Amino acid sequence: MRITILQGAFLALPPHNGGAVEKRWYEMAKVFAAEGHTVTHISRRLPGLSEEEVIDGVTHLRVKGYDTPRSLKVLKWYDLLYTLRSLRQLPEADILITNTFWSPIFAPKRAGAIVVDVARIPKGQLCLYKKAKYFRANSSAVLNAIIEENAEFENRSILIPNPLPFKAEVDCPQLSKEKRILYAGRIHPEKGVHLIIEAFQTLIAQHPDLSDWQLDLVGPWEVADGGGGRDYRAHLMGLFDHQNIHWVDPIFDTEKLNEYYKHSSIFVYPSLAEKGETFGLAPLEAMAWGAVPVVSQIQCFQDFIVHGKNGVIFDHRSTDPAKSLSESILHIARIDRSDMMQEAIKVRVSHSIDKISNQFLDAFVHLLNEK
Repeated sequence: MRITILQGAFLALPPHNGGAVEKRWYEMAKVFAAEGHTVTHISRRLPGLSEEEVIDGVTHLRVKGYDTPRSLKVLKWYDLLYTLRSLRQLPEADILITNTFWSPIFAPKRAGAIVVDVARIPKGQLCLYKKAKYFRANSSAVLNAIIEENAEFENRSILIPNPLPFKAEVDCPQLSKEKRILYAGRIHPEKGVHLIIEAFQTLIAQHPDLSDWQLDLVGPWEVADGGGGRDYRAHLMGLFDHQNIHWVDPIFDTEKLNEYYKHSSIFVYPSLAEKGETFGLAPLEAMAWGAVPVVSQIQCFQDFIVHGKNGVIFDHRSTDPAKSLSESILHIARIDRSDMMQEAIKVRVSHSIDKISNQFLDAFVHLLNEK
């Protein structure tokens, strides 16, 4: 097959500045190519990156993009300009995977059957995508939202979860776990970062036996990187100050981030983004390294986290969510976590790059046979 993947306007490939979507498609494109398919990957051009090169059998084409703006209207305008430039670069193909707002509308027929990668809760835009052959949902929450938006889309929608953005051996080596609680993600109010810090300080104050635990907060806080901005970060650092709380600059290198997962015993992800959270890649990554996840009740997490088996789900909608979170962390910190760790590590198989990539290839073959 000839497969083209069109990324968004704001991040480059190879991934060096974050971007879960970019990470997973970058890795899956290499698997597609290794399986003998012709793969073209289009992304943003940055200084130091050539307009065209081949990496691991994948042809990378790069076009002018933009830094993420604050305004949604400006973002959509930038997305349009980038999309129009990108469409001029599209080769003839059998499959076109789209990750921009406008490309399903304007993509030419020569680009192939359009598969819209729906990685967010749709907001009415899918009715514009009359050319699309498939809507790929990354979670049951997104799939349900697609069908609720238009029942006719049910036969054109498919659920394929996100893969781990790295290859990990099925047999997990002995991990050197420490008394560490980790959060890795955007430092933004909707991620519930303030709940983590408040819960942690409560634990340290009320339970002396946990005084040697530490909390690592890893992630981007700049607005351009999806964070809450300098003032928000300063507010958190001033409001919740404790010697066991460590603020870590954003880590965009997968291997370096994996080192944090490897040594952390508990991974906390108390997202409050009821409509914005549609999969939860960070908890999945942490589970692959045996860090037991504690997450909010948002539906998408429940696709791969079973409460009490391979993680804990706390009630973020309670009148005191910080207390609910602290109680969940306390429970996990004091029990023997070995069984939960081994259950968590099973995502190395269920969400491996190879397995998920083959699910996509099977779907593409089915789609082309339908045509």
